[in-house]
Amino acid sequence: QVQLVESGGRLVHRGDSLRLSCAGSGPSFSTYIIGWFRQAPGKEREFLGAVSWTGNSTYHADLVKDRFTCSRDNARNSVFLDMNSLEPEDTAVYYCAALNHQQLGVVDFWGQGTQVTVSS
Repeated sequence: QVQLVESGGRLVHRGDSLRLSCAGSGPSFSTYIIGWFRQAPGKEREFLGAVSWTGNSTYHADLVKDRFTCSRDNARNSVFLDMNSLEPEDTAVYYCAALNHQQLGVVDFWGQGTQVTVSS
C-alpha cells in the first residue's frame, strides 16, 4: 500500500505563495505518478497537476499551470505543490493522490487533505 499525508496548508493572504508537501510511504510509492487535486465546498473536485516517479515529467492543468508547480524529491519520499499569486478562489482542501499505473484517471490512494485558505 501507499500512504500519503499532506501538510503545509494554512491561512494566507491574496498574492502570497505557499508550498504544500505530500509525504509518501510504502514500498511502491516511488513507482506512482502523484497528482494534486483540490476541492472547495460546493465545487467539483479539480485536477491540478501531476509529477512522474522520477520528477522529470510533469503536467499542469490549464487552470493553474501559470502559478502552480509540481515537483518531487524521492530521496525524501515527498511530492510538492508550489503555489504562487494565490487568490481567494484557490481556497480549498488540497489532496495528493497516487494515480493508477494503467489508468491514470483512476486514483489508487488518496491523502487526507490539507486546508488552504486565501483571504482577500
